[in-house]
Amino acid sequence: METSVRDLKSHLSEYLRRAALGEEVTVTLRGKPLARLVPVSANATPETLEEVSIARLRALPWLIPGNGNKPLGSTNPVRISPDEQNLAEIVSELRG
Repeated sequence: METSVRDLKSHLSEYLRRAALGEEVTVTLRGKPLARLVPVSANATPETLEEVSIARLRALPWLIPGNGNKPLGSTNPVRISPDEQNLAEIVSELRG
């Protein structure tokens, strides 16, 4: 089934009920598909949903996962004036 964003906002409970019963609801914006409401798997837990979401994000070719470290600073930071701190130094100082 297909519905517009405006109709979804007006009848959200109805569309959520339909999705919970197994019906797939495609939400459109100006006639173009925007999102899908699908039922949650019966054995889905928050942990498995998180794992699935992370796996989907990692599969995107333009996404580069972080490694948990702070980003590296510029090799040539710009200073507003020679006697002032650069932005990287200010942020590092604020982070403690």
